[in-house]
Amino acid sequence: MTKCKHCATETGGMNESVKSEETKITTGYMETTETTETAEMTACPHCSGKHKDRDEKERKDLMNRLKRIEGQVRGVEGMLENNAYCTDILVQVSAITSALNSFNKVLLANHMKSCVADNIRQGNDEIIDELVVTLQKLMK
Repeated sequence: MTKCKHCATETGGMNESVKSEETKITTGYMETTETTETAEMTACPHCSGKHKDRDEKERKDLMNRLKRIEGQVRGVEGMLENNAYCTDILVQVSAITSALNSFNKVLLANHMKSCVADNIRQGNDEIIDELVVTLQKLMK
C-alpha cells in the first residue's frame, strides 16, 4: 500500500507511475542518450494535487476544531451504545453539523484570503473558476 503524497490516503499503489526522461549528452565527437526512470506519485482521485503550507496558528486552530468535532462524534457513538433517546442523539448530530459548517467557513475564508488572493495577484484567474466549483460543492 502506498499513500497519496497530498492527502495521505492509502492508494493501493494504483496511482504510481514511472516517468522516463531522456537526456542527450554531447561530449567531444559522441552523442549519447541517457534514460532516467523515476517513480512519480500522482494524486488520488478526490485530491486536487495541490497543497498549502499553513502557518502554525491556522493549522492549530483547524486541528482543534476537528478534534472537538471528533469528540462530539464519539459522544454520539456512546449515546447509541447506551440506547439514548432518538431526539437527544439528533440534537447532538445537529451540533456536529453546525461545527462542521463552522469549520468550512473558517477554512474557506482562509483559502480566499491566501490561496485565491495570491493566485489572482500572480495573474492566475483560473483560481476563480476553481473557487466557483468549490462553492457549488459546498452549497449542495
